[in-house]
Amino acid sequence: MTRLGALLAALIPVFLATSGMAHEIRPAYLDMRETTRDEFAVVWKVPAQGNMRLGLYASLPKPCVEKAEPVRSIDGGAYLERWTVACAGGLEGGEITIDGLRSTMTEALVRIEYESGDTEVVRLMPDAPSFVAAGRQTSLEVAQTYFLLGVDHILSGLDHLLFVLALLLLIRDRWSLVKTITAFTIAHSITLAGASLGYFSLPQKPVEATIALSIAFVASELIKMKPGERRLSESYPWVVAFAFGLLHGFGFAGALMEIGLPQSDVPLSLLTFNLGVEAGQLIFVAAALVVLRAAGAVGAIQPAPARRFGAYSIGTAAMLWLISRIAGLAA
Repeated sequence: MTRLGALLAALIPVFLATSGMAHEIRPAYLDMRETTRDEFAVVWKVPAQGNMRLGLYASLPKPCVEKAEPVRSIDGGAYLERWTVACAGGLEGGEITIDGLRSTMTEALVRIEYESGDTEVVRLMPDAPSFVAAGRQTSLEVAQTYFLLGVDHILSGLDHLLFVLALLLLIRDRWSLVKTITAFTIAHSITLAGASLGYFSLPQKPVEATIALSIAFVASELIKMKPGERRLSESYPWVVAFAFGLLHGFGFAGALMEIGLPQSDVPLSLLTFNLGVEAGQLIFVAAALVVLRAAGAVGAIQPAPARRFGAYSIGTAAMLWLISRIAGLAA
């Protein structure tokens, strides 16, 4: 716990400086479904705020011709276009490009479902905004794409990472660490799966606001810690982790639905996305422990002040996010 306080003392200013970017950067999503031979129903989803959208545009292969003017709409935090294209000779061998992606910090997911039942899922990045359609992919290639999306989601979700750090600050031994991380994993896996499969759901914006509140709660528990006294959250941190893990799972599910969860291969995409989230979480915890060992060897920061500074900083960051997200509810 001492070393974790030192780590937080060094890292929390970074979280505060990026409080407006607490949630991961949402990707754009291009979905193409072959309805009849060489004819595709297209859905293009771009992150938006109010009536403002990112300047991203889907450029399809030259043989693809629009059969009708795209239908445009704003749905929550996304700008949507729907249209149908006829691609003489099919998509295989054609280049698909996301114009404008190079000048952003986001990414784009392209999913193509062919009439044969084959699927192709490709993740495009600012440094690689185009690809040539192969016409098919193996299940392993599709799984790899969703796995990497899961890893990136947790590693770019500063609020989720800050919550994990706050939990780690409550932990006194390795066994408690194992139970806490396991409880958090099981809990958010339950709600991620249930929400993604449509068994239950919660509105995304209130969920995000409550996630910020969960971080503030753990911060308040840290501040109330006293020598010789053990609060419930100190004695049973896995209970706190499980309870709030259920909530964080709804946040993960919302992100997966925004990315584009294909109903035809839900088990594969859901499983590998969740595995990616868990892998990213373990990577973060492992990296934190390495830094902690190094910080402990230096021993330059006093334990108690560092822990208290960390607790107040966590609470401040959480409240900034909470205020921002409550304001977003009325937008």
